[in-house]
Amino acid sequence: MTNCIFCQIIAGVLPSYRIAENKQAIAFLATARDMDGHILVVPRQHIQSILDCDDATLAAVMQLTRQISAHLVQACGYAGVNLLNASGTNAGQSVPHFHIHILPRRTGDGINAWPALPGATEDLATIAQRIRLN
Repeated sequence: MTNCIFCQIIAGVLPSYRIAENKQAIAFLATARDMDGHILVVPRQHIQSILDCDDATLAAVMQLTRQISAHLVQACGYAGVNLLNASGTNAGQSVPHFHIHILPRRTGDGINAWPALPGATEDLATIAQRIRLN
């Protein structure tokens, strides 16, 4: 897709700092400059969100995500990672190309990657019945 910024990065039209890749996915540094080491892992094929992703592509994206996450902790001195995905504009997806954010964490970095949530209003049994896969 020619107007997709991630597709342009994958095609080499836009510059990027590539971190790793496999046949179906590529990882590069986020250009947002919001934190050191913020990495995006994206499928090479234009797929709008995780909801549209086939199993093989999803597996390739997640395998690369795991490899990079392990490398960050085992070889780069990070204490852990946060993995984030937003699927759909109402969930905060800003680029309509499926991607996983890897946020490398250091002890005491002061980053709160878990937002303050409003609290559940229904009992667990009601929620479970409504959302359970059958």
